[in-house]
Amino acid sequence: MKSITLFILLFFIATGVYSQNRIIQKIEPSFWWAGMKNPDLQLLVYGTAISDYMPEIKSALVKIKSVEKTENKNYLVINLLINKAVQPGNFTIVFKKNGSPNENYTYELKARKPQKRGFSSADLIYLIMPDRFANGNPANDLQVSMLEKPNRENPLGRHGGDIEGIAKNLDYIKKLGATAIWLNPVYENDMEITSYHGYAITDFYNTDARFGSLTDYINLVNECHNKGIKVIKDMVFNHIGTNHYLYKDLPASDWVHAFPTYTRSNFRASILMDPYASEYDHTIFANGWFDIHMPDLNQKNKHLETYLIQNSIWWVELTGLDGIRMDTYPYPDKEMMVNWTLRMNQEYPDLSLLGETWLNDPALLSYFQPKSKTSGKYNSNLFSVTDFPMNYALNKIFNESEGWDTGLARLYLLLSNDFLYTNPSNNLIFTDNHDLTRIASSYQNDINKIKMALAVLFTMRGIPSMYYGTEIMMDGEEHTGHGNIRKDFPGGWPNDTKNAFNQVNLSENEKNLQNFTIKLANWRKNAVTIHNGKLKHFIPENSVYVYFRYTADKCIMVMLNNHNTNSQTVNMSRFAECLKIYKSGTEIISDTKITNLENILIPAKTAFIIELEK
Repeated sequence: MKSITLFILLFFIATGVYSQNRIIQKIEPSFWWAGMKNPDLQLLVYGTAISDYMPEIKSALVKIKSVEKTENKNYLVINLLINKAVQPGNFTIVFKKNGSPNENYTYELKARKPQKRGFSSADLIYLIMPDRFANGNPANDLQVSMLEKPNRENPLGRHGGDIEGIAKNLDYIKKLGATAIWLNPVYENDMEITSYHGYAITDFYNTDARFGSLTDYINLVNECHNKGIKVIKDMVFNHIGTNHYLYKDLPASDWVHAFPTYTRSNFRASILMDPYASEYDHTIFANGWFDIHMPDLNQKNKHLETYLIQNSIWWVELTGLDGIRMDTYPYPDKEMMVNWTLRMNQEYPDLSLLGETWLNDPALLSYFQPKSKTSGKYNSNLFSVTDFPMNYALNKIFNESEGWDTGLARLYLLLSNDFLYTNPSNNLIFTDNHDLTRIASSYQNDINKIKMALAVLFTMRGIPSMYYGTEIMMDGEEHTGHGNIRKDFPGGWPNDTKNAFNQVNLSENEKNLQNFTIKLANWRKNAVTIHNGKLKHFIPENSVYVYFRYTADKCIMVMLNNHNTNSQTVNMSRFAECLKIYKSGTEIISDTKITNLENILIPAKTAFIIELEK
């Protein structure tokens, strides 16, 4: 028995699996896959004075192309070439110092699992902030080894929502009518304060333990897919948290942007298109930090570029993601971001890439669409961009009086700019999100105005996204603090007296809007005309705006009456080009049969969605 134990101990030491004084602290990525279309793999090795060591691999199918040292002796970059004939399995990297073997590392190449990916205008995306949705496992709230402790009383504290809480409520999400979920980042954010949001990453290769394990996340994706729900992962290339090891012990001085004193970005993304922009302003925009605890990464560093791109691939391949939402898309080096989209499209042609493009003008936003008419030689290769111009319109029009460019005319004029877009149907449209005043507050909790906004969201061209809690009139104004627009979803915590998952103690308006949303969203699931149909609209008249979504043989008419008090009888004759083959219709919200298409009476502050019938 003693000889067997000694043999096992010697085996572990020889293979690098066991060591009292391991030199290597990290190799990222820690594993990869056989059969990738791109045969190159960069390994970032981290360990005390690791640059004093030289790696060797004895394999006919895995070769070391080059080994590069950085400014910091604690890093080593190994560039591998993986033959396409390689099979899943392990190979050994031997690290030698002065020609003598010192430490071995067993590296695994896993088998790929091909699957269909992607989201489209047929989907309804439900945006969830994991810390604020549901606490499925209170045991993981307190992580003794992590800096920030739970404090649900603090609007900016850790409240305990987690991956398990989302998994336990997938039936609610499905019942609601959502076909995809987008989670704010689930990466580890081991920061002293305000780390709940997930955007101050301290480990690109792990989930935050307060959300759950990496296995929990993989299981969530699988459970979603089993229920017909897609998963979109929020990623960040622009910045990291100050407690990330890559910042605390920089591989090279140019991995982050540094200034003599702390310098914040000016957040003027329009600089990228501005023909008169100064170099000074551009530098502050691109290189300035988002916050004092979020160092700005320099994606022009080729090692960092590859590190970030490989990390995206790692998450998609490991977890089976359907799409990626890239945070602050205009801020990183734009050529690097093109390389990212090209590499992701190479490995996953059907994966949907969504860029957060916070620009409030269609001409500026269109710059980031693929093969844009406004970007010259630049091509982002993105599938989708965030339609902030539509968001701003949806938060204003039902408060405004009708004018030449206000009220419904604002939406009409906005849509007239769609000629700027390569494909406006791929724009992500939304009424609110985790950075914006909630739609309920924009409309002073007026349920009729909120319903009108949601009616547009669910019938407009584009891919609709709904922020958690919008369906129950959760409110909050951005200028009062982000904690107020990221409140806990009622019923997500064991002692909540109000439960939106089963309508316990909801107000009548909250239940009304939730039922409205469920009905409209589930109708939309099968409304192919909304998914793929063309759009035609007519100039608003007498506070009424009418638009049609249509195909060769189907048509849906949307009518909006924005008058505060007056019902309107609409003479339908001017819509004859869309109505000529239709005799009747059904208003899908009220299930009312409409037999007279010559004149339609629509109440004040009301939306009609009418499926036309021949």
